[in-house]
Amino acid sequence: QVQLVESGGGLLQAGDSLRLSCAASGRTSSDYAMGWFRQSPGKERELVAAITRMGGGTYYTDPVKGRFGISRDNAKNTVYLQMNSLKPEDTAVYYCAARRGYLARNPKDYDYWGQGTQVSVSS
Repeated sequence: QVQLVESGGGLLQAGDSLRLSCAASGRTSSDYAMGWFRQSPGKERELVAAITRMGGGTYYTDPVKGRFGISRDNAKNTVYLQMNSLKPEDTAVYYCAARRGYLARNPKDYDYWGQGTQVSVSS
């Protein structure tokens, strides 16, 4: 079992930066690939970024490439999502998720989820 707790959301303006954190407890986070997803009203949950167990591989969805960065500190059991040049279309609830094995894009492939943190970006 893994418990995930996100933090760092808030109300921002376009162009701002924000860093989300996801603290894992229960098992060593290095056992899991980690992903950051987001979901806005009326839309499906989508993968924003993902990182392999040891951090050697990453994935980003096209709309955030060059603006967002995912990283992890396994000694702290924490995964981060650095978000720069935020846009109103980045407004969503952001979730972190964990899965055994390699990173994946489908939310159904993830085993554990946090409760989410709201990010709202105004123009």
